[in-house]
Amino acid sequence: MTQDAWGPRDWAANGIGGESFTDLPADPAEPERPDFEEAAFEEPAFGKPAFEKSVFGQSAFAGRRGPERAAARPEPEADPAVRARNICLRLLTGSAKTRGQLAEALRKREIPAEVIEEVLSRYEEVGLIDDAAFAESWVESRHRGRGLSRRALANELRTRGVDNAVAAEAVARLDPEQEAATARALVERKLRSTAGLDRPVRIRRLAGMLARRGYPEGLALRVVRQALDDEELDAGDQP
Repeated sequence: MTQDAWGPRDWAANGIGGESFTDLPADPAEPERPDFEEAAFEEPAFGKPAFEKSVFGQSAFAGRRGPERAAARPEPEADPAVRARNICLRLLTGSAKTRGQLAEALRKREIPAEVIEEVLSRYEEVGLIDDAAFAESWVESRHRGRGLSRRALANELRTRGVDNAVAAEAVARLDPEQEAATARALVERKLRSTAGLDRPVRIRRLAGMLARRGYPEGLALRVVRQALDDEELDAGDQP
């Protein structure tokens, strides 16, 4: 997914506040105090006030901003829209997310509903959120990698906030014959691990393995029995 010319992120300005102290000439009428810690009044990094222990045992404070200047500089991400956009961008950096997943993450961070709607709608417009593309990629990846059935894939998409119609369209791309072939491949990989067991036990275990991946009972039993029959034929043909 590519982002169109919407512009860079909205960064909140975090300027360096406070005012620096200037070095005043020493008063000739009063001797200098060599044990005075001038470092206690140095301007700290990033505009944060510095607290240092002086030789008198008290804390010295520098870099304080007046109430007018503090009010003029809001804290970064104080704007809910800025927070929402930054949260979404961080989540999308790792992997694609559905609109439902992002909306749930923003709700947990107490972003107002109207801000969630505005930000996510804009992200859809620029292509950062695409539930249809997410669903299509999810079906292909999870079926090939885990051998999940169409029913299991549809359930996973729904739990990730994909609309039922979008999930159904993505799952429909998986041909029933391909689903059956994947089930058969799963059974063949497990056949050897059940060797030596009674046929009913093997059927129960292999069909249960398919059921956990969402395959319907009828398809699972048919595939398992056919695989066992083929195995017995192959064993009978061997000298």
